[in-house]
Amino acid sequence: MTSSRPTKDQLAAAHGTTIPDVIAPGLRVLFCGINPGLYSGATGYHFARPGNRFWPALHASGFTPRRFDPSEQAELPALGLGITNLVARATARADELTADELREGGEILVRKIERYRPRCLAVVGVTAYRTAFGHPKARVGLQPDSVGETAVWVLPNPSGLNAHWTPATLAEEFAELRSNFYSE
Repeated sequence: MTSSRPTKDQLAAAHGTTIPDVIAPGLRVLFCGINPGLYSGATGYHFARPGNRFWPALHASGFTPRRFDPSEQAELPALGLGITNLVARATARADELTADELREGGEILVRKIERYRPRCLAVVGVTAYRTAFGHPKARVGLQPDSVGETAVWVLPNPSGLNAHWTPATLAEEFAELRSNFYSE
């Protein structure tokens, strides 16, 4: 199954759109992106741009039995996984978001966590996490603060624009999260 590529007009029309969360009560890990890109806004699927390394990292780290296509995201809750975003609106680049939007998104995210109670919240993007939660020195990995009983883990942003992290090092970080919060 493969997502169809949006046209240039569809990408332009996706600016400001939102896509539904993939969420359910009691997930093992709820992944939280920064916000949907235009490609995701146009397709309706999280981490949908072909160069995004979220889906390959999810598989390489052992979270999924095979590499899922973004169009298969509805299968994640059966595996104890979900996806949401700090900010709901789609933009061409995450740097189009304001600090106020990220902080407001953090507050909304806390309410989602309190409602759905996943075992772990995994925020993909340390810079966005720092702003949203007011932790300017946060680093990738387990955070000292939790949201109620939900642990918080920060992962590197899997965007292809984040060249500092290779597919292999992304998979290692995802695997470390998995070994701490996913296995029985």
